[in-house]
Amino acid sequence: MKRAAVALIDGEHYPPVVVEALRETSERFEYRAALFLGGTEKIRTADLAGEAERIYGLPVVFDQDWCRGLAAAIEKYHPEVIVDLSDEPVVGYEQRFRLISHALARNVGYEGSDFHFSPSNPVRLSNCPSLSIVGTAKRVGKTAVSGFVARVLQEGAGGVAGSPGVVIVAMGRGGPERPEVIDGLGTELGSERLLTWSREGRHAASDHFEDAVFSRVITVGCRRCGGGMAGAPFVSNVAEGALVANDLHPEMVIFEGSGASLPPVGTDCRLLVAGAHQPVEYLTGYLGTYRVLVSDSVVLAMAEEPLATAAKVRALIEGVAAVKPGIPVIPVVLRPKPAQPIEGKRVAFFSTAPDVQKGLLGRYLAERWGCRVELVSTNLADRGALLRDLQRPEMDRVDVMATEIKAAAIDVVAAEAARRGVELVFVDNEPLEVPPAERGELREEACRLSRLARQRFKA
Repeated sequence: MKRAAVALIDGEHYPPVVVEALRETSERFEYRAALFLGGTEKIRTADLAGEAERIYGLPVVFDQDWCRGLAAAIEKYHPEVIVDLSDEPVVGYEQRFRLISHALARNVGYEGSDFHFSPSNPVRLSNCPSLSIVGTAKRVGKTAVSGFVARVLQEGAGGVAGSPGVVIVAMGRGGPERPEVIDGLGTELGSERLLTWSREGRHAASDHFEDAVFSRVITVGCRRCGGGMAGAPFVSNVAEGALVANDLHPEMVIFEGSGASLPPVGTDCRLLVAGAHQPVEYLTGYLGTYRVLVSDSVVLAMAEEPLATAAKVRALIEGVAAVKPGIPVIPVVLRPKPAQPIEGKRVAFFSTAPDVQKGLLGRYLAERWGCRVELVSTNLADRGALLRDLQRPEMDRVDVMATEIKAAAIDVVAAEAARRGVELVFVDNEPLEVPPAERGELREEACRLSRLARQRFKA
């Protein structure tokens, strides 16, 4: 069956060559129009705009802003796919990825001679308003932001009798074969319980365990494998997890992405978490552009030196604004927040933070929470280095092992704490706004997204 299409053409090709290409590919595509991307070296007419339809045999859209022109063509001609018959020097790699992003953001596919991108077109499965929180990579603070948003929204929940309020559906590479429910709302989830689950073969440091411990909400753990350039996983059980969440009758569901992969279900709103330490083009170029276009707000984590200069943070904020004018961008830093008091205690802290932050995190723990930090390890995701850290002489002086719930936190750190007879304290990563954001802005944005999700759900 032919697919409705808009062709991308340029004037670096002789018009008869373009016409022949349109004819030869018309067995697969029903061309409704073309978008002219520039270049006039092979064009002999002085009035191309006036002559274009006669020359190419199709309505031709002209706009110096190609993305705007593409949007207009999609709006008017309703294609299923954009067929790229253009080439360099008119269209380079950066421009092509920008066009791909704009097409996918409008649920339109994009094909070239040796590549194709398919829109995800995710099905909406939730019986209540939903919000997805996704990232541009692993270790950018997505779970920390998800937990914060869940806590804020849970504070305002409770309007529906018998509802648990907020439910998080989290997917990860180490998630369960079948979606599993963790009751962080009504069950105390301490280290002994997580360690028991770990010894039973469960990945008790998966995001849904972390969310349940720190957000005190019910979570549904899911898994995924693979991640496409536009964020679609090859395989996941998130759709099944969404149905499990429906049976819990929540007021709001938060779908949490994994790495740069997006949950393969439709949601009413989307919050994108990026790392300020990433290259600017990871967020505003390639298919980072797509992720910005389909999001309602952006949190820029790790927005501090030495991870990112103030100039780099400004460049990221300006780049996002250029992709999608008006979208809120909130820069934050992440700081450790122990789940239990550690004042006056000698602490070893285990984290997945960048190694350059060891000193900063140690000082913050000591100054903010009144403890004495004997050791900071940023090797929680490197088991070999982590095991070496656990044998360092400083470990003999500690009476508390404080750890994030990530990577080897349970099967290695919690197990070692139990072996030593040392208290184990879980540590959350708290997002704190930094300029130009104002204190409380992330909380306000979470509430705004909740209202927006409810409005869209009812529409």
